[in-house]
Amino acid sequence: MADAPPPPALTAVEIFTDGACKGNPGPGGWGAIVRAGAREKELSGGEPLTTNNRMEMLAAIRALQALKRPCAIILYTDSIYLRDGITKWIHGWRKNGWKTADRKPVKNAELWQELLDAATPHTIDWQWVKGHAGHPENERADQLACAAAALFQRR
Repeated sequence: MADAPPPPALTAVEIFTDGACKGNPGPGGWGAIVRAGAREKELSGGEPLTTNNRMEMLAAIRALQALKRPCAIILYTDSIYLRDGITKWIHGWRKNGWKTADRKPVKNAELWQELLDAATPHTIDWQWVKGHAGHPENERADQLACAAAALFQRR
């Protein structure tokens, strides 16, 4: 019997994300750049009353949800909260019924669950980059996030 053909290679994708908040809480925005080869797409959105951490998370969620099939992703974020939450803390939170080690409800649990769902089909390398340090794509994601947040600011 012939062996089945190998599964197709996953598309390599780079994602750059950032969140911004004018006041914390306050009007906020998120921005993301999704790049696969020469193709690049910018995404952004915001909310009238939110926190910076929520916007950091939504940037990653919406970027991952924009992908149509499983991919091999390097996701760059300047949020240690996002990176450590998804790579370290989330496993204990799930095991503990979405409670922290001291039995308090996990903040933003619904977004962590949405992020986990969005991430599941993919292979993701979560990379931290220093914010506001001249990283071109991080700076562009910040511009997208700030512009989105500005749409919700009172004039």
